[in-house]
Amino acid sequence: MLPVLALIGFALQGSPGLWPHLFRNVLASALGQTIILLSGVGVIVASIGTVTAWLIAGFDFPGRRILGWALLLPLAVPTYIIAYAYLDILHPIGPVQSLLRDLLGYDSPRDFRLPDIRSMTGCILLLGFVLYPYVYLPVRALFATQAANLLEASRTLGAGPMRVFRQIVLPLARPAIAAGMALALMETLNDIGAAEFLGVRTLTVSVYSTWLNRTDLPGAAQIAIVMLMIVVSLVLFERWARKGQTYAGTARRHLPLARVRLRGVAAITATMLCTLPVLVGFIAPASYLIHQAWRRYSYNGIPTRIWSEALQTATLALIATMIAVGLGLLIAAATRLRPSKVTHFAVRISTLGYAVPGTILAIGLLPVIIFADRQITAALGLFMTNAPQLILLGSGAALIYAYVARFLAIAAGGIEAGMTRVPQSMDHAARSLGQSPTGVFRHIHIPLSRASMISAGLLIFVDCVKELPATLLLRPLNVETLATHLYGEAARGTYEDASIAALMIVLIGMVPVFLLSNRI
Repeated sequence: MLPVLALIGFALQGSPGLWPHLFRNVLASALGQTIILLSGVGVIVASIGTVTAWLIAGFDFPGRRILGWALLLPLAVPTYIIAYAYLDILHPIGPVQSLLRDLLGYDSPRDFRLPDIRSMTGCILLLGFVLYPYVYLPVRALFATQAANLLEASRTLGAGPMRVFRQIVLPLARPAIAAGMALALMETLNDIGAAEFLGVRTLTVSVYSTWLNRTDLPGAAQIAIVMLMIVVSLVLFERWARKGQTYAGTARRHLPLARVRLRGVAAITATMLCTLPVLVGFIAPASYLIHQAWRRYSYNGIPTRIWSEALQTATLALIATMIAVGLGLLIAAATRLRPSKVTHFAVRISTLGYAVPGTILAIGLLPVIIFADRQITAALGLFMTNAPQLILLGSGAALIYAYVARFLAIAAGGIEAGMTRVPQSMDHAARSLGQSPTGVFRHIHIPLSRASMISAGLLIFVDCVKELPATLLLRPLNVETLATHLYGEAARGTYEDASIAALMIVLIGMVPVFLLSNRI
């Protein structure tokens, strides 16, 4: 709660005339572009995620088994890496446009060039093709576990594939689509690198420029309040979309969904529809990164500073992961050992940070960290003459705090889900044998939840490595991570120098993809 409360208090410190100025010069344009971006990305992720999930779950066609897990691969590529890669791939003198001019017989970019990727349309398309797995995953899971009986009944009553999709599949998938869309749109709102690279001035970009370029922290806090209102609206939208949606299974045993075998043109179309998102969202940018990284390595080797940046990235992410998993374990234990309305409410509040974009979290954390630093400095001043200043902000503790607050929900949710698989009878048996609640937690819950703790820790570690907005705003001076290194090189246009860092981030990001594919 501290970052959100501090953000509100900081926004109130601005001068009375700041709001009208921000509305005229910043909010009107940035809010409009943010709404257009969210609307476009929402349509694309819902369309791609639902259609691909339905094809994979309901039909059999060439390549279906491979495409079923390959459709998750764009999750490994952060949005700012996609923008960075396609800026070079689709540049007027880049490989794609150069090849097209050679094929069509043109000599110069002035004679033939594609529309500029630096546009709202380009940003919507690229973000949509990266974030659709947020819809694909829950919708596919729903089809696999709940849709079989209803779909089989509709088929036996004579409904064709399109009618089944329109009248059964879409209404059934509405809650899963809404949940996935809400997550994808929150990631869109959290993005700062892709939007800035592609020339779209969203609220997130406005917060960053207002804080750092204009040194106007109250103004940035007021823009962040508008972003927070959008986040609340997305959460309310997701709840509204699931309102009144319940499911009652009538079969005693779960029946697997019988897939329809496609042949001819239908099979080719299904394969192409499922291949296109993988090609655009992963294969093309990953191939580009491998090529550019190899060119950089062949020409000048691996930059020496990349190893220190990788070490700093891993150190910060590992510390944040250990703290988040520890706190998540305490949260899960509280819900298991002391269930109550107070505990339930506290758990919901503790996971609030996952819904807050990294930019908002960074601004909200700043006054909290500065206040703590002042208290520490005052306390140390009692014992030494030259007490150090900005200990937390300068040591990376503020950034670790931001990582923990942002991704604590992953630890709490994952470990709590693991503990729910431990039967209550084990707790009762241990208590009857003389164990205290702490002993039950130590000897029963922790060993049996170890797999969930490891999975949650891996996901948090990868998310910390990929996080860009909070890292940009809260990292100590002279500290670079892989994400900030990539951001700086891409901003300067030195794409080859950024390719190795980008490839390392993608390889790390593939860890949760493999975990999800194995689970599927």
